[in-house]
Amino acid sequence: MRDLLQYIACFFAFFSTGFLIVATWTDCWMVNADDSLEVSTKCRGLWWECVTNAFDGIRTCDDYDSILAEHPLKLVVTRALMITADILAGFGFLTLLLGLDCVKFLPDEPYTKVRICFVAGTTLLTAGTPGIIGSVWYAADVYVERSTLVLHNIFLGIQYKFGWSCWLGMAGSLGCFLAGAVLTCCLHLFKGVGPGRNYPYSLRKAYSVAGVSMTKSYSAARTETAKMYAVDTRV
Repeated sequence: MRDLLQYIACFFAFFSTGFLIVATWTDCWMVNADDSLEVSTKCRGLWWECVTNAFDGIRTCDDYDSILAEHPLKLVVTRALMITADILAGFGFLTLLLGLDCVKFLPDEPYTKVRICFVAGTTLLTAGTPGIIGSVWYAADVYVERSTLVLHNIFLGIQYKFGWSCWLGMAGSLGCFLAGAVLTCCLHLFKGVGPGRNYPYSLRKAYSVAGVSMTKSYSAARTETAKMYAVDTRV
């Protein structure tokens, strides 16, 4: 059961990390709505803006100004949160790989590998927090901006809604939460299930040494008793 939980967590961690990275570096965080008076599709990302002509399919992209230039608070904070989520998710996934039982890393230390999985789960849970905050905040800001324009009957010719990159950010963050929960909660419940208990190697070695010592002492006692019995018999 423990191996199955590890593989499930690894599956979610792999795709969640990929979703977060793709979401951070793609250009469709917000896209023009269907009711816009536009003949082209405009997508805005965290780093550049792209326009795709609806007739010939030609796509042109323009980078934003330098990182040091002034940008909206929504853009700056979302960048920082998503980059943080990418780094933490990547580190958590790599740590999880070292903790898998099928990976030949510290094969004589099963207890240490369980602790590595726990650290990976904690890291993935931490990675999901900035990811979900950044993506949900960005989506909520886009929705509030559009609703405000509609409420005040202001029509600018183009209106935006959040796009698939934003959805990927949410999905990746939820996947990190799920993988982290499996590694920290579910795996802890089943850590003692199975033929091989997760005792530290040092304890197992101490038990084996103690067992050998007791066996030797018991054998020595039997030998002395046999010698005394032999002497008594001769007498």
